[in-house]
Amino acid sequence: MHPDEKKALRTSQLSVNYGKTPVLWDVTLSIPEGKLVGIVGPNGAGKSTFIKTVLGLIKPIAGKVDFFGKPLPEIRQKIAYVPQRETVDWDFPITAHDLVLMGRYGKIGILRRPRKADHAAADDYLDLVGMAAYRDRQISQLSGGQQQRIYFARALMQEPEVYFLDEPFAGIDISSETVLMDILRRLRTSGKTIFVVHHDLTTVESYFDWIILLNMRLIGYGEVSHVFNPEMLNAAYGKSYALFDEVLKLSRQKTTGME
Repeated sequence: MHPDEKKALRTSQLSVNYGKTPVLWDVTLSIPEGKLVGIVGPNGAGKSTFIKTVLGLIKPIAGKVDFFGKPLPEIRQKIAYVPQRETVDWDFPITAHDLVLMGRYGKIGILRRPRKADHAAADDYLDLVGMAAYRDRQISQLSGGQQQRIYFARALMQEPEVYFLDEPFAGIDISSETVLMDILRRLRTSGKTIFVVHHDLTTVESYFDWIILLNMRLIGYGEVSHVFNPEMLNAAYGKSYALFDEVLKLSRQKTTGME
């Protein structure tokens, strides 16, 4: 096997500008397959830009990207993307079942009618994310957490090898977050590779195997135990991390002092 085929994602000197303003600069990394990877960094660090660039949604000014040693066009069918929830038109008149069914169109073609097996698979994935009871509900009538669950079910319908989720836990209830994390862990166990843009530093160590730490440039990447440390976090967050660290220490003291 070619060594690059074991790498789910590899970027080389990836740089992105918005106009004349640099957003990402010289990001070079390689991520093995079968990892649950958190993409972490302060607001404006380029986390969403990074995943949009590797997915071909934003054109870089320099650099290369490949998946399993192949360029994006050759592997696109094996990649699923769940964008930020606020970027989706939730007023579009479609049911939860039909939205999930759309995840199969990449395989069957937009002009072919879904088969019974496709409809059954959509129902199975709705059930997996705890949304079977809402299959015929208009998506505009769902809560934020419910919307995120069905959009994730749509990604599952693609049955990809690699998932990209942009802030999937933003503004959703804790039960939805728990359901999604449980499924992400199972996907990782089955050999899938998952990238998650994530903000909550308190859950990084319990959620992810690897992290990519960004602040316009690559601060570090690798196993959480090697990268998620005060030195790296201070390099990424600066004074913001110092404040967070102090709050976390106080929080732990308060918890340990309670009956």
